[in-house]
Amino acid sequence: MKISKKLNDAITTQIGDELKASNAYANMAAYFNGLGLLKLSAFFFDQSEEEREHAMKFVHYLLEVEGDVNIPAIPDVPNNFESVKAAFEMALTWEKDVTSKIYHLMDLAVEAKDYASQDFLRWYVTEQVEEEATMSHLVTVAEHLGDRSILMIENFLPKE
Repeated sequence: MKISKKLNDAITTQIGDELKASNAYANMAAYFNGLGLLKLSAFFFDQSEEEREHAMKFVHYLLEVEGDVNIPAIPDVPNNFESVKAAFEMALTWEKDVTSKIYHLMDLAVEAKDYASQDFLRWYVTEQVEEEATMSHLVTVAEHLGDRSILMIENFLPKE
């Protein structure tokens, strides 16, 4: 089986985006560590690893369908944040952007009548529901607690 060039190129771009998100979440983890928020730091280090795993799933998929693998350069990402809430808002924005990009990949797979890729991408569609919900929850908690109760945010982390 060979994947279409258009979908292959879009997945290549997505690999870069997943690795960029991994770096962004690692920077967030370091930021939270610097604030003494060790649970949040660990949570975002886990998020960073998860994003890297997502990228590698795409790489392995391209190999399985005889696609071309060319991992793109990863641009710089923020390493300092105005506030905990601002970091959460940035993460939510990133996740919403990823959702949009996953939907675009699915559109390309549907257009190409590439049923294997549609099946592969369904996992990401479902995963993005969870990712957006998690980050949205953190933004909501930060809004309610405000900067004065920053340490309490860790009590509201999603359970794994």
